[in-house]
Amino acid sequence: MSFNTEQIVQDIRAEFESMLAYVTDSTAKTADQVERELFKRLLGLGAQLLLVFFQQRAASYPHTPVKTADGAEVPYRCDKKRNYYSIFGKVPLWRPYFYAQDGTSASPLDAELSLGADCYSDLLREVAEYLGVDVTYEKVSKLFGRLLGRTLSTQAIETHVAQDAADVTAYYEQKPAPDPASEASILIIQSDGKGVPMVRATAVESKVRLSKGEKRASKKEAVVTAVYSQVPVVRTPAEVVNSFFHQEQATHAASTKRSKPQNKQIWATLTGKDAALQRLAKQVAIRDGAHIQQRVALTDGCEALQQRIQHYFPQFTLILDFIHANEYLWKAANGLLGEDSPARDPWVEQQTRHILSGQTEQVIAHLRSLAQKAKRTKTQRTALETAANYFQRNLSYMHYDHYLAQGWPIASGVIEGACRHFVKDRFELSGMRWTKQGAEHLLHLRAVAENGDWDDYHRFRRQQRHLRLYNSPFPDQHAPEQQALAIPPSDKVIRFEQAVQRRRSQHQQPQQRLAA
Repeated sequence: MSFNTEQIVQDIRAEFESMLAYVTDSTAKTADQVERELFKRLLGLGAQLLLVFFQQRAASYPHTPVKTADGAEVPYRCDKKRNYYSIFGKVPLWRPYFYAQDGTSASPLDAELSLGADCYSDLLREVAEYLGVDVTYEKVSKLFGRLLGRTLSTQAIETHVAQDAADVTAYYEQKPAPDPASEASILIIQSDGKGVPMVRATAVESKVRLSKGEKRASKKEAVVTAVYSQVPVVRTPAEVVNSFFHQEQATHAASTKRSKPQNKQIWATLTGKDAALQRLAKQVAIRDGAHIQQRVALTDGCEALQQRIQHYFPQFTLILDFIHANEYLWKAANGLLGEDSPARDPWVEQQTRHILSGQTEQVIAHLRSLAQKAKRTKTQRTALETAANYFQRNLSYMHYDHYLAQGWPIASGVIEGACRHFVKDRFELSGMRWTKQGAEHLLHLRAVAENGDWDDYHRFRRQQRHLRLYNSPFPDQHAPEQQALAIPPSDKVIRFEQAVQRRRSQHQQPQQRLAA
């Protein structure tokens, strides 16, 4: 493949001069007009520069026969084209192609550039994926069309997410633990579940109106886990009660005692509670050490989850999330007194104070006593007995007076927030239906983004892909777009011209024979 060097260089220089003339022209233009025009033309200039970079690399690559793993030589045959879809647009890449009579072929420049198996650049796919972890793939596609002037199909985005999520598990398995100096003394784990609407395995008849209890989509539980460390914050039952029932007065006091999670890592999976907690146990083992003095696990009242937490984390103190416990008091109060009763809030506040003070057994006895009084309705008895039974079953996880004195958290706000923004806000958008694999892939990449590991993970992913494709050490370099822009324009032109001249003089005869 011969290259029109002078024409490409002239086009680049002419375009730059044209852009310079555009911004220095005294013609009245708005800032918006100039910005939009420059952005569009810079994309085109970037594509030209990337083309120069590719051609320069191809022209300077040795055309001597390459050797296979068994020592056989494969001669140069021709330049072979592959398209490269970059953030600037589609750029053709003609690179040396080596071919032997036995069918052995190679394009070793692909390895030097660390190209993927498909035609999309890493920068392009990473930008699309970073947007796709928060918004629908359709919106990402439309954004690419509006911003870059070219489309990226939702199918391509979904495929990229699936491919680029493949190394997330391996990444976290090799990632070292946080520096102990950055950790606090309490290691805390939390877990909960959130439903993800799934594509039905078999089609169902569409109904105008659903029957009672019937839903349009089935859901599969995404088990969400979190691990982090935190500084102990000692509080009194009165302070916690004030923060719940007298928030205005408690705002300043609460802010001075607030402790932020350290080195928080969130994860979610559709593969079940055991798989999620087994992975969490590995992360805990990596982070545990002499710097960790106390270990706390927080869950809601799900008995199956509590049993598994105790099985996988016997060294942790299991705490019933106080917010869930408090909800049962409100339900009891609504059933006993009614939602509009002025006596409801004071009654719940008093029972809350008793529970936080270590008097849960007395609260249970009080609830049962109220339920047994004459003239109680069935609704009242049910509400009171339900709360009493819930507290009785979780009694061993409700020593809140001890937890507060130790400075431990008693609410699972971290995991509740994760279930909401990590799962619900993305997977329950209007009309969303997921396959198990599609949801799992996105959960993995969403975890990478949420944990602040995006750039580090994708470096790891590119290294792993390179090893799989080329079975050679990863050339620790930037993406081709970044390489092209990093070289000064004058150096690009000089190096490109020199490379083309060398190539023409060295390979003129082999090319003539091939053409004949």
